[in-house]
Amino acid sequence: MRVPVSSANSGKPATLQTTTASDDTAGLTLLRSTILIPGRGYPIPNGVVIIREGKIEWVGSMLDVPSKYRKLPTAAYATCLMPGLWDCHVHYFGLDVAASLASGIQSFLPGHAALVGAITVEDLRATLMAGYTSVRELGGFGTDVLPAIEKGVIVGPNIYGAVAPISITGGHGDDHACPLDIITNAQAHGSAALAVCDGVEDCLKTVRRMVRRGAKVIKVCSSGGVLSLNDDPECQQFSDEELSAIVQEAARSKRAVAAHAIGKPGIVAALRAGVTSIEHGIYLDEEVADLMVEKGTYFVGTQHIIRTLMSDYLDTLPEPSKQKLLHVHDQATQSYKIAIKKGVKIAMGTDMVSSARNSKLSHGNNGRELAHAVDLGMTTLKAIESATANGPETLGPMAPLSGQLKAGYDADIIGVSHNPLDNIAVLGDSNNITHVWKGGQLFKKPSLAHKLEGLPMDS
Repeated sequence: MRVPVSSANSGKPATLQTTTASDDTAGLTLLRSTILIPGRGYPIPNGVVIIREGKIEWVGSMLDVPSKYRKLPTAAYATCLMPGLWDCHVHYFGLDVAASLASGIQSFLPGHAALVGAITVEDLRATLMAGYTSVRELGGFGTDVLPAIEKGVIVGPNIYGAVAPISITGGHGDDHACPLDIITNAQAHGSAALAVCDGVEDCLKTVRRMVRRGAKVIKVCSSGGVLSLNDDPECQQFSDEELSAIVQEAARSKRAVAAHAIGKPGIVAALRAGVTSIEHGIYLDEEVADLMVEKGTYFVGTQHIIRTLMSDYLDTLPEPSKQKLLHVHDQATQSYKIAIKKGVKIAMGTDMVSSARNSKLSHGNNGRELAHAVDLGMTTLKAIESATANGPETLGPMAPLSGQLKAGYDADIIGVSHNPLDNIAVLGDSNNITHVWKGGQLFKKPSLAHKLEGLPMDS
């Protein structure tokens, strides 16, 4: 079996030939590590993962490897092996965030589709090289370029996209400065990551349009936002009837619903409707947290974008967005701490959006979200679980067998140069990601082989 790889240093494509020990072990690849983090469960010292045809066949300690595998050569050795990471809230818009923030939601209309696709190629590669083998794209053009990834034309993560966030007219997903007929025309032709609708019947049709365009998850804006100019993040958007219709219609196609929800009224309305995840959840309080625990709803807190907007971009924002950010910043910290304390299920999401490589919001910096979570009180092991095993569960019935090093699961695996349990920040620098396998194919490896690679386990 031949698989595409990229050297961690050069970035140039190469190939790797997997060797086999016998007919019983034909097509098997054996990986070893000093420490193995399974995604859910306790770490395993001297870990071994065995892959066959894109799936994990066996996982455990080197001491427990069945005899039939013991003559397999070591295909790769990493300090730490763990599941490929999941970012449950990204956007592939092909934009320079510094230039686009000043125009608010106009960044959802970034230009000609061909230009967006070309710019996005590097964003997708950077995401995968940072160890993120899967993402939920909650608005953007990732779903449109996914066929090129699946055909091997370009390199990128598995994408489970929403296509466009569903918004009321004048809501968070509408461009308030643009004539409405332009917005309507753009969404009709699929040239914008916008989906504006009003009334139950229109909401039903919009969900169906998203599914028709390839959405694997549905995103709805149940509150106003920060970057949208004229709406209030603390106010509910969509009526209860409209939200229920969206969730029920999505369920008929086995799609989970993610709700952009900042204010408490919008969060509670989304929970009443039965959404799978709350995005941002800035005004989450103890009452809301208890309700989320009761319903089993996921919280995707997107700390990275909130902190980065405050530290790097505050003065570039339009004045309405700047004032909203100043108002919600501290509350976002408190809500995350409450969610951790109350035991709300958490999945990691960054709201990563930029194509400017010098921006902290550019794709490839996704791993910084874990350090924010640990800073707010989450354990390192829980942070890793939230960025691996919990990720696919935000997709509901569409969830793949992914996010864990477990027999039968997709062989989406990364190698890390240091143990992230000792310092979670290592996952925030893509240079520390030494290996990336997606579906059993090796896409990234160090320029120098480990001394044990190529040798059988008992040599």
